[in-house]
Amino acid sequence: MLKYLLSIIIIALLSFNKKAEISRWRITGYAQGTTYSITYYAEDSLVSRSEVDDILNGIDSSLSIYKSYSLINTINNSERGGEADKHLKAVVNKSLEVYKETGGAFDITVFPLVRAWGFGTKSVSILPNADTIKSILPCVGSDKIYLDQGRLIKTNPCVKIDVNGIAQGYSVDKLADYLERKKINNYLVEIGGEIRVKGRKFPENQPMSIGIEAPAKSSTDEQVIQKVIQINKGAVTTSGNYRKYVKNGNKKLSHLIDPKTGYPLDNELISVTVIADDAISADAYDNALMGMGLKKAMQFAKDHKLEAYFIYYNSKKQITDTATTGFYTFIRN
Repeated sequence: MLKYLLSIIIIALLSFNKKAEISRWRITGYAQGTTYSITYYAEDSLVSRSEVDDILNGIDSSLSIYKSYSLINTINNSERGGEADKHLKAVVNKSLEVYKETGGAFDITVFPLVRAWGFGTKSVSILPNADTIKSILPCVGSDKIYLDQGRLIKTNPCVKIDVNGIAQGYSVDKLADYLERKKINNYLVEIGGEIRVKGRKFPENQPMSIGIEAPAKSSTDEQVIQKVIQINKGAVTTSGNYRKYVKNGNKKLSHLIDPKTGYPLDNELISVTVIADDAISADAYDNALMGMGLKKAMQFAKDHKLEAYFIYYNSKKQITDTATTGFYTFIRN
């Protein structure tokens, strides 16, 4: 009998000490006009697609200019603004912070210009002329909005905001925060190429790799990976002008609009990739750096301790690249 009891105890101890296997779990879907992908490593499936979709739908109901019922559209159509929910407050606060830091290079009040150039909710048959741009510019400038006790106030009724340049980064952060509340410590969250990562991949127990695309040489070529980077924790986002554009004769006009001139950006930069602690910051800064041009963007990144990677046209119109010193430590190819 004693021998039998000892056998049971030994088996129980062996079972207790046996490590549960970590598995790879993946959720994919479509949201915010693009695809999303979540990969995490855990002993069990802890998150469902419906939970993810609920989070993204809640954000869209607040921030999407493509949803007629959204809070942002309600405020855009108002005379003086209105009550802001937690999503809008968070995004506007960050936007105003980056607007001030970048001297207006990042500006969410650019929506009337974005719409005039055909990049908003409707396409246009005629591109705006100088007079049209001049008439719109008084409606642009984040100094014309502010938050006051939970309300977003517009000082001019024609001011309308578009947070597409920061909302995907914010959405990535919200999904990452949700995973962490579920005690998931190894994950990669991606929406439309905007990424936040933490931990490692299993069973390899290796850092997760992130590819940075190079622009295709022609419209028929596939995108290729320019660089592969690895980070243990943080966010990686990219802003570029080679995917979304309108054609004016033989010229491609970028969807990124200069809020100061009212015209599409036209400098040597093709794309900017930023590494930051969170995706909302990286997403805002990559757009701002695109608007500065290479020399100014490199200096800004250095002054603000940002790690950034730039693809650009050199003086011979050849595509080349460069990066901040710290960024090179993340490159693995």
